[in-house]
Amino acid sequence: MIKTIKGLHHVTSMAANAKVNNQFFTETMGLRRVKKTVNFDAPEIYHLYYGDEIGTPGSVMTYFPFQQILKGKRGNGEVGITEFAVPENALGFWKERLATQGVPGLEQSNFLGETRLEFDGPDGDSFALVESDQRGRAPWAGGDIPEEAGILGFRGARLRLRDTSATGELLTFMGYQKGETSGNVTRYLVEGGNAADSIDLEEMPQGAAAQEGAGSVHHIAFAVDDRATQDEVRKALLDTGYQVTPVIDRDYFYAIYFRTPGGVLFEIATNEPGFDRDEDPAHLGESLKLPARYEPYRTQIEQSLPDIAA
Repeated sequence: MIKTIKGLHHVTSMAANAKVNNQFFTETMGLRRVKKTVNFDAPEIYHLYYGDEIGTPGSVMTYFPFQQILKGKRGNGEVGITEFAVPENALGFWKERLATQGVPGLEQSNFLGETRLEFDGPDGDSFALVESDQRGRAPWAGGDIPEEAGILGFRGARLRLRDTSATGELLTFMGYQKGETSGNVTRYLVEGGNAADSIDLEEMPQGAAAQEGAGSVHHIAFAVDDRATQDEVRKALLDTGYQVTPVIDRDYFYAIYFRTPGGVLFEIATNEPGFDRDEDPAHLGESLKLPARYEPYRTQIEQSLPDIAA
């Protein structure tokens, strides 16, 4: 069993319009854009990162805005809901704010004793705000959302699967402990890490398979402290029979990827070196940062990317 995973690191999704995506997360949601870079495999596409003040692992939502990509279809084999934590008694503020701004799909409910507000993003993304203990976390204070209501980071994520048994076994191997079940949803929790410590598995045996597109989660990343720990996790996964990529340098973390039994793409990402490795913390996300191999093509890349300024 792996005992070094610290909860979520980031969640990466796809969007159809970079400007709309940037506006939604920095203005409507009040997150800080902590990095503006490009898709390392497709430099004509942004990779935008949103999170708390410094992009703490467990707080970062990232996007590939493939301009005019077709909308995805919800279903099995994907991250069905990405869940953000907000302070206790904050949902009244958010319900009014999101309704005023015309955000669709608002639905308040209670799950395993937690009050939550589900809603849709600009591309039909499925999100929830969950009232949670702050656990030492603080929201980004640079916008117009009061600190007592601001997003603290992730609470967790819900995976939708035809059969949850194999993925549940994988999570247990990754150090998660099976918790409560409500209806067709079972919670798994990891101890000793960050506050983004829950994964819910929703079993939908009659559901259709998801089709990836705008609004779909591309992959979900789990945090480890450093490269040495990541190497240990990679070996453990390989020894168990998973096909795991070599370590890939993503500039702000090191990543490995593997496909889960239910079809969801998992990443294991290091907490090091962080988003301040090439920008002053006071100016994160302001300048376009490129991987070294793309610097000779900066002019062409900048010309190909759309303006995302509000």
